[in-house]
Amino acid sequence: MNQNFLGKLDIKSMTPGELEAEFLEMGLPKYRAAQVFRWLARGVGDFSQMSDLSKELREQLRARYEIKSAAVELKRVSKDGTVKYLFRMNDGEFVESVLMRYRHGTSICISTQVGCKMGCDFCATGRSGFSRNLTASEILSQVQAASLDEGVRISNIVLMGMGEPLDNYDNVLRFLELVSDPNGMDIGMRHISLSTCGLVDKIYDLAERKLQLTLSVSLHAPNDAIRNRTMPVNRRWNVEALLKACRHYAKATGRRISFEYAMIRGVNDSDACALELADRLKGMLAHVNLIPVNAVEGAGYRKSQRERQQRFIEILSSRGIACTVRRTLGSDIEASCGQLKRRHEGGNENAG
Repeated sequence: MNQNFLGKLDIKSMTPGELEAEFLEMGLPKYRAAQVFRWLARGVGDFSQMSDLSKELREQLRARYEIKSAAVELKRVSKDGTVKYLFRMNDGEFVESVLMRYRHGTSICISTQVGCKMGCDFCATGRSGFSRNLTASEILSQVQAASLDEGVRISNIVLMGMGEPLDNYDNVLRFLELVSDPNGMDIGMRHISLSTCGLVDKIYDLAERKLQLTLSVSLHAPNDAIRNRTMPVNRRWNVEALLKACRHYAKATGRRISFEYAMIRGVNDSDACALELADRLKGMLAHVNLIPVNAVEGAGYRKSQRERQQRFIEILSSRGIACTVRRTLGSDIEASCGQLKRRHEGGNENAG
């Protein structure tokens, strides 16, 4: 279990079973663990807020444990209701999250790492480098902080913010267990999407767990020639190896895979690319989500024109591949993860 520099344990990353074992070791009854777990699931940031515990017990817990939290450092609200957060972790590191409102409920896109190692060419986060993994409690804290700040119940979670979730595998699995616990936030796996740029070994492992979440794969190219240019991970696991793992995942779980495809003008948006992509995905339980690429400083990429996007959809659809263009939310507040953090750390808090 994670410890801070004072040697305190990360209590919010503990499962109910682990809390019980901890409390029994301290000579406390099991029901105390359930009480504390419920408080932590509500997003309390201090033991003093746990009003049904004695003052003596609260002090005992404070001496032994740390409650990790996500404090709102910056907040941007879009005209469409989308909210972009820059959260400050307990150690001063920053991560971003985006709250999105839809007719079917409120969703949040959260981060799993401070920065990212993957180095995708069109991604703002990757250009900022990598600092560290987030703990399960820090991932959970983003959901709680946004929910409390906006006074809304969050019904859907997308792990598609800063970082590669499968590169922080153990902490992400623990987060999934905590956030879906019926005595916690109780957000079911079918309401959670996990995005990966293609860590094939972890996709196979995830398939065996049959978690019933939605796996979103950042594909962005139909072949190795293009994907090698934009996504360094492809040099380790190429398109063929990745799609083989995806087919296995879909078969093992019975869950449709969502393929994310950033439309980059003149790079991956040609008719030939659409035809090749359709051939690659033929017969797979899959959906293609086209994303007009975000303008990232220094990348030099531009999003595909609307007519080209429509043509791409027509080609995929004519060959039986389900395909949509992602609705763009929060474009006026730079809702794409990584942009606000870069501006803030560059000293321009009011940019965007």
